[in-house]
Amino acid sequence: MYRKEYATKFSLGKIFSSARVNEMMIRDPSFMRFVNSSLARHAEGDWGDLCEEDKKENELSLREGFRLFSAYKNDEHKIWIITEADRSVTTVLFPEEY
Repeated sequence: MYRKEYATKFSLGKIFSSARVNEMMIRDPSFMRFVNSSLARHAEGDWGDLCEEDKKENELSLREGFRLFSAYKNDEHKIWIITEADRSVTTVLFPEEY
């Protein structure tokens, strides 16, 4: 999934996706590109479609070592990306799967 090298603000750790996200990536190459570009944005500290308060919370979490959360949407789908506080795991899922 996320293999290209980017300037990142933190480690994504191991990357997982929910079964539904994985299935959609297999069926739809444009969705896979959307997920990959969203992962790159997340790793660069672009938190996507969050309100300003949540973006500020992520900046605090980045400095203090807490969990990081991003939301991204395209014309058809919305995904959430969550990186655990210890930066060992990042998960991509649909909001209704949380």
